[in-house]
Amino acid sequence: MSESTFGQLPAVTIRAADGAQATVTLYGGHLVSWQTSDGQERLFCSRDSALDGSRAIRGGVPVIFPQFGARGTGMRHGFARVATWQLESTGDADGAAWAQFILRHTDLPEAIAASWPWAFTLRLRVAVKAQALELELSVHNTGEQAFPFSAALHSYFVIDQLSEARIGGLQRVRYSDETPQDALQAEEVLQFSDKLDRIYYQLPGALTLQAGTATLRLEQQGFTDAVVWNPGAQDAAALPDLADDEYQRFICIEPALIQPDTLAAGAAWTGRQRLECV
Repeated sequence: MSESTFGQLPAVTIRAADGAQATVTLYGGHLVSWQTSDGQERLFCSRDSALDGSRAIRGGVPVIFPQFGARGTGMRHGFARVATWQLESTGDADGAAWAQFILRHTDLPEAIAASWPWAFTLRLRVAVKAQALELELSVHNTGEQAFPFSAALHSYFVIDQLSEARIGGLQRVRYSDETPQDALQAEEVLQFSDKLDRIYYQLPGALTLQAGTATLRLEQQGFTDAVVWNPGAQDAAALPDLADDEYQRFICIEPALIQPDTLAAGAAWTGRQRLECV
């Protein structure tokens, strides 16, 4: 483990013995870089993203908690991605390097804390080895009252060209998008031509992302759903922290718990994701 910076943000970089490495900023507990042992960067970060703590980072893996999108009365996508986390511990096991980060309700700025009356502890564990990355997000209700929450890991994966990307594992899975009615995906492989924004519910198994010669396998536990998103040309042009041409170079595939769950006092929830380039 070494202390580093990403833009102007304090960060922590972990390196496995085989060369795999990951960098996480304390701002947002935000994974901003994952390099497999062959030196390839697997995550996308926009060149126009603010890296000074003034707003959420565009790219990497933002932690979404306790609200997904605008599905609630709080801050869009929640406050975890704009709060300052702390490094709790680091280590290595079986050749994998790992780091664990923590965020408590007492760490929240006063303006945010005033809108969230419940006590909690979040932990994010990041581990890298060879061609794999493992992420674990845990939510612990440390208060005396139950609270509702949603959660997601808003992963941006780098690709060469949007039109060449293929996602497998979604056939016959129910999804919702901007149309009024839910639908079942008929296609065996999901392809892209422009904007796409879908929530897939109750995934039956692993997904694959094929982009060029690389195939990424995505497995998740605890997270019941997945979000697949790319803004397309028109929406990308309206985003101030995304260059107009950058939508062609990433796809978001997010493990998610979309419908709010209720966490009892003293209870904990854990969501996991394992990514491997095969």
